Amino acid sequence: MGRLFGTDGVRGIANAHPISAEMALRIGRATASVCKTRDRRRHQIIVGNDTRLSGCMLESALTAGICSRGVDVCLAGPLPTPGIACLIRRMGMDAGIVISASHNPFEDNGIKIFSRNGFKLPDSQEDEIERLAVTGDNEEPLPTGSEIGTVRQVEDAADRYTDFCKKTFPQDLSLEGMKLVLDCANGATYRVAPAVFSQLGANVTAIHCAPNGVNINDRCGSQHTQDLSEKVRNLGADAGLAFDGDGDRLIAVDESGEELTGDHILAICSRMYKDLGELKNNLVVSTVMSNFGFRLALEEMGIEYGAASVGDRYVLEMMQSMGAVIGGEASGHIIFLDHHTSGDGIISALQLLAAMRRRNQPLSQMSKIMTLSPQKIINVEANSKPPLESMTELQEAIRAAEAELDRKGRVLIRYSGTQRMCRVMVEGPTEEITERLARSLAETVRRCVG
Repeated sequence: MGRLFGTDGVRGIANAHPISAEMALRIGRATASVCKTRDRRRHQIIVGNDTRLSGCMLESALTAGICSRGVDVCLAGPLPTPGIACLIRRMGMDAGIVISASHNPFEDNGIKIFSRNGFKLPDSQEDEIERLAVTGDNEEPLPTGSEIGTVRQVEDAADRYTDFCKKTFPQDLSLEGMKLVLDCANGATYRVAPAVFSQLGANVTAIHCAPNGVNINDRCGSQHTQDLSEKVRNLGADAGLAFDGDGDRLIAVDESGEELTGDHILAICSRMYKDLGELKNNLVVSTVMSNFGFRLALEEMGIEYGAASVGDRYVLEMMQSMGAVIGGEASGHIIFLDHHTSGDGIISALQLLAAMRRRNQPLSQMSKIMTLSPQKIINVEANSKPPLESMTELQEAIRAAEAELDRKGRVLIRYSGTQRMCRVMVEGPTEEITERLARSLAETVRRCVG
């Protein structure tokens, strides 16, 4: 049996190992054991989910496991992942669990666990939960009678999170008169995102906002912005904002329908923070997947840069160790640590709109802060994940590609931490060279791991 936890919790096809009802019960029971302190008070775990068909099945199993350890469960219902991280702290929970597979198709699902301070669990606690879930090795007897955990619904969970998001928007600014289009990916933001932006004064049109259990991320949301771009152009909107299925990512489109990456958003917001004197340690953290143009933009602004491994947890770890308040990924997963403990698509959007208001410029002008280097990413299905450095053919191909790029680009090949994929990324001086090298390397990877 392989490791349960990847870079973003446990993830896989719903109703198959490890995202089965049986394993969800074990994970719930193990999480309850780990989160309990030695005092004799009642402990509580809040559980939320996105809009996938399998969410109810996994919620029931997790709840049963948690209650079987004498811990109470608070059900938040469909709510963005950062909403659960918020409510943990606001409601004094001992932990939080989100049932979501983020931007993956509806057939997948996942389980993410947050500590009582609203951060994702450290590896050591994930390891302990995994050990208990897999082995069932817990010497404590299961409680009986009145010591069994209870379940209650948090009726105002969406309202609590909506209020939290609104308070992160600067009080000296307003969204009055701004026309926005939101793509909620038929996911967890479908209720709260329209409420946040309309209550702050914006004229809001929401698309892909009718989840049915199987349409989450289906040709919509942060990874598929075609519908959003068309709607923005047709309505003459100021901007379009696309969230992923669990609401922790943001991708934006400008008034002409052109897409901005997470790197664009991070660069724009970093400049705003620097202008306001709020960029702690003059530092921004991103990942090795960030575009080369992003690094050049930060250099031109005189901002220091830290490169973390891929995954928001590693971005957060570097932010905390280096004392940064802004960090993120090109995928649109951005953390504003002075506002929240987690990446949050809605908060990221509010900071982007604040930057537009402060500069009084359209988003198309704001995006000129950086120029993207030609980049090509190809996902290769990986039936196995042997160490990349052990593949002689692949390493020779990488060296040949790097020699051809001659310091005018780079090659990055890595396994996905959440899917059975190997990601091949090439950046180069021209589209033609970048495309050709990426396809050649992807074919080599396919022969080695496909």
